[in-house]
Amino acid sequence: MIGIDDWAFRRGQRYGTLVCDLESRRVIALLPDRESGTVEAWLAAHPEITVVARDRGGCYGEATARALPKAIQVADRWHLMENASAAFLNAVRKSMSAIRIAVGAATVDPERLTCAERLQYDGYLRREVTGEAILALSRQGMSIKKIARTTRHSRKLMRDVLRGLTGDVFRARQSSLDAYLPRLDAEWAAGCRNGAELWRRLRASGFTGSLRVVGEWATRRRRSERAPKGAPSKVPSSRILSRLMTTGRDSLTKAEAVIVATIEAEVPMLDEARSLPSRFQAMIRERRRLDLDHWIEAAARSLLSSFARGLLKDKVAVAAALTQPWSNGQTEGQISRLKLVKRQMFGRAKLDLLEARLIGTP
Repeated sequence: MIGIDDWAFRRGQRYGTLVCDLESRRVIALLPDRESGTVEAWLAAHPEITVVARDRGGCYGEATARALPKAIQVADRWHLMENASAAFLNAVRKSMSAIRIAVGAATVDPERLTCAERLQYDGYLRREVTGEAILALSRQGMSIKKIARTTRHSRKLMRDVLRGLTGDVFRARQSSLDAYLPRLDAEWAAGCRNGAELWRRLRASGFTGSLRVVGEWATRRRRSERAPKGAPSKVPSSRILSRLMTTGRDSLTKAEAVIVATIEAEVPMLDEARSLPSRFQAMIRERRRLDLDHWIEAAARSLLSSFARGLLKDKVAVAAALTQPWSNGQTEGQISRLKLVKRQMFGRAKLDLLEARLIGTP
């Protein structure tokens, strides 16, 4: 029983493959790349393998099917649950135009934006121009590869534009202020409206962020209060909306609950799709194999239809994940160990040295 997954010699440029014995919990092979042919040759040389746990990438599944047609392939359960969440996030991204119209923010007033938000908005306008150019070339029948060469943009951007996944105006970023927002709201309500003073009070409470972050928050809050009643507000990013729509209503603020209720009423297709990820994840956790077909049928009629088609193509491995005890968790742990070893050698480890340290010298 083995687990198989890729790891990076250099992230985004060169990858290798790690093979883990799931019973003895040790690395048994490191391959120099993640090409299907290399993996197939290694698997064919080990006919004693009966179970292969893997993620849902096509390369390892195809190589296993050719080299070991009788082996049981098991899709990794964590990746399945993460894929379901990502599928709903993509559905929210595709619906951003309808969401902006629904909440009355189809247009953005640049005068109400802070400096940081204006930079994000300018970037959004540039992305829109780029997206229109890509779509125009696609309508002419040009392939993604040729469009990438013509426009000098990445293929990932090509795919995102063609799938409608570039609708965010303001992108979500983790903020150092998140833990202090209740304190800021209380100080603001008490009458403290000066950014520098707010920053000094937060510093006394342990805040380690900069004055600029607090100043941006104060400016945003001040301009929102001065805006005319009924003026369009800023729409949260698709990532934040995805979280709000899958969070219990009792855990939302009043403003967040209003946004979610508006989306429920005005974008019914998205509202229908939001329960599907949680149902899928519960099915995975409780190993309910009999529910798989019904869930795929329901998802195929929703905004998660692309995810459902992918599950259908890999249905045997997905079904095995609900019945077999094996998963790729041990493999992921060994890859974390490999990364630690690489860092100890300042990232300069070659394959033979990695094999010596992870597998042992023969």
